[in-house]
Amino acid sequence: MTADQHVREQLTHLLTLRQAHMTFEDAVNKFPQTAYNLRPTAVQYSFWHLLEHLRICQWDILDYIRNPDYKELKFPDELWPAYDAEATADDWNRTITMFQSDRDELVRIVNDPATDLYAQIPHGHPGHTVLREILVVADHNAYHIGEFGVLRQVAGLW
Repeated sequence: MTADQHVREQLTHLLTLRQAHMTFEDAVNKFPQTAYNLRPTAVQYSFWHLLEHLRICQWDILDYIRNPDYKELKFPDELWPAYDAEATADDWNRTITMFQSDRDELVRIVNDPATDLYAQIPHGHPGHTVLREILVVADHNAYHIGEFGVLRQVAGLW
């Protein structure tokens, strides 16, 4: 295995496997429908808001990587659902499916031999590479998936 193949494999694992943290699938497994819109004590957002934020942010970075006409989303309004937005079961499932689909697309980009992980993204900020963006996604996902897991425990939803 070459060094490049090793890096690609490790990035894929970072996005998809348990590596010192739970996976997205672990966090949402058997989550009760009655709690989709629950806001844990002293938390300004619901469980669905948190998952939808993860989905939006991951999609935003995917769009940044591949779209020369990328437009940066405004924080926080465009990166979180509206405060009063509530999810139906279809919304919840759509959020999960879209998150997984976008993550799969990131994995495809990482594993495409034509992707230069170290090259500047042509339309990106100075120093922004695919490698950097994948690491940002993995870090952001791990942070909020862990937060989701802790909030789930605090709310007695395991």
